[in-house]
Amino acid sequence: MAVTAGTEAPELAGLPLLGSMFDLKNDSLATFLRARREHGDVVRITAGPPGVRATLYGVFSAEGAQQVLAGESANFRKDNAFYQEVRESFGNGLLTSQDEDYLRQRRLVQPLFTRRRVDGYAAAVAAEVTTLTEEWRDAGAEPVDVLQEMARLALRAVARILFGTDVDTAVRIVERSFPELGAYVLRRGFSPLNVPRHWPTPGNRRAAAVHRALYEVCDRIIAERRSSGRASDEGDDLLTLLIGAESAEDGSFDATELREQVLVFLLAGHETTATSLGFALHLLALHPEERKRAQEEVDRVLDGRTPGAADLDVLPYVTRVLKEAMRLFPAAPVIGRRAVAATEIGGVAVPAGADVVVAPWVTHRHPDYWEDAERFDPDRFTPEAEAARPRYAWFPFGGGPRACIGQHFSMLESVIALAMILQRYDFEAVDTEVPLTSAITLQAAGPARCRLIPRKA
Repeated sequence: MAVTAGTEAPELAGLPLLGSMFDLKNDSLATFLRARREHGDVVRITAGPPGVRATLYGVFSAEGAQQVLAGESANFRKDNAFYQEVRESFGNGLLTSQDEDYLRQRRLVQPLFTRRRVDGYAAAVAAEVTTLTEEWRDAGAEPVDVLQEMARLALRAVARILFGTDVDTAVRIVERSFPELGAYVLRRGFSPLNVPRHWPTPGNRRAAAVHRALYEVCDRIIAERRSSGRASDEGDDLLTLLIGAESAEDGSFDATELREQVLVFLLAGHETTATSLGFALHLLALHPEERKRAQEEVDRVLDGRTPGAADLDVLPYVTRVLKEAMRLFPAAPVIGRRAVAATEIGGVAVPAGADVVVAPWVTHRHPDYWEDAERFDPDRFTPEAEAARPRYAWFPFGGGPRACIGQHFSMLESVIALAMILQRYDFEAVDTEVPLTSAITLQAAGPARCRLIPRKA
């Protein structure tokens, strides 16, 4: 691709020596919003002292996001420092692999994520929701942090689907390991200078111990399942299917590759769903009219029965609530890439080697696509409203050839869980504002507590 003659990107104002380093560190999401508001849809942002200064290009329009993720996806690769740190900690699975590695993995895994196969997990999801809502009833009237509770639910559901009866062992180690490894990845991924991982610093030693424990539990479960030659007691869980995945062209996964896929599914498979569900509950607690409307739909359609996969198509308002929660609180608020060759985005020159970010957090609030963007309004996602917007005005699951392979599973789990909770509880917000931070995924920096009020049967 030839060097283009586009105009130079406007630069976000920052400190003379450090640029926007502290703004990005203290509140990156607000910084990206300000960049679009002050300078438009492609903005250059610098951060760090001279000599190790980083420059990135924020791309905020739907058309720009589509170009980066889909139209010119081959030119925008996962080659930046952040993705390398994720690879080092979580392996080279579908989230981080590239080129032939990625294509081979995707071909082997794709048959495991057909709609028909994923729909078969509905009963496992419903069983986990039933357990959680019964625990709430037994706990009494104390408020619960719905973000924490949905993180627990989503992790247990994906671990159950991955491991079957080995769920408790996996959940314990993931709950201890993922937060610490995630913080370690974030520190290193956005630091201009890092010591090598093998140096025996306190931080490196803690991360190595957590990393080792996480790998050991995955390897043990995989080895036991392989040696037994059978599925778990609950049938064909996803791990059994991964072990059996093979083709004449691509072979099968070895032990290391299996572990890497398992870790990616555990990480990506619960974070998106937990964020969507937690903030959907928080938003419905703040908006009783919308909650009542969702409950009326659930009561009318389900009439007290447990929802299944077939109910996704007959609960449109519940689905719209979840989509609006994903608009306002996308689990992946910022998505990074690195340009291979020089190009133009929206008439602005982007040089070869540039770090580029597309930002659902910003595009989902863009005034060209969303009127009164901070307002919670599930009817933004009626079929007519969706058809009137650009495809990439809303992209919580990414897009293009690297779109999330598990998005149908996430929606299946989310709709079933939200419908079952709405069947059984009313809820009132205790915390009206939830401070946020952007880590590997969107994270709450404080609680989102609700009072749960059991509904009369």
